[in-house]
Amino acid sequence: MDRQEEVIKLVDMNLAREVKELRESGKLNEDPKNILKSMELMKQASAEIDSLKEELEDMDQIVSQFVISDPNFKYWLKAGKGIFEFGEGETDDPSFTMKTTWKTLSGMLSGEVDGTAAYMSGDLQIEGNLQDVMGYGELLRLAGEELQKLDEE
Repeated sequence: MDRQEEVIKLVDMNLAREVKELRESGKLNEDPKNILKSMELMKQASAEIDSLKEELEDMDQIVSQFVISDPNFKYWLKAGKGIFEFGEGETDDPSFTMKTTWKTLSGMLSGEVDGTAAYMSGDLQIEGNLQDVMGYGELLRLAGEELQKLDEE
């Protein structure tokens, strides 16, 4: 059994298929709570895929808060020093806070909206450590590549 087959056994493939279907149908962007499904898939993958595990172990810990203004929805993410955790609501003492609309955030997550352009235009407000924001972006990029491999299974 190769490593990819091992990972597939440890990641909830029903969840992976659901997220893929939501993304391909465009329904992932219909409800901000769908992002929590993507985060759960990322959490599972980061515990099993070597490149993600290594990235999380090497990263300084970041705590990020996301505030979506329409609809009113908040979630947080803690990543680094070997952990990946997330949840709905607020967290104490985030490294950075991103504030935006769901349209902008979902566009960024789908690759249709450039995060830097959104920030420069004022559609995305960031408070806190911009270096941590860049680390978060790199983690998302790597996770996206690895999850794409799962999509192909």
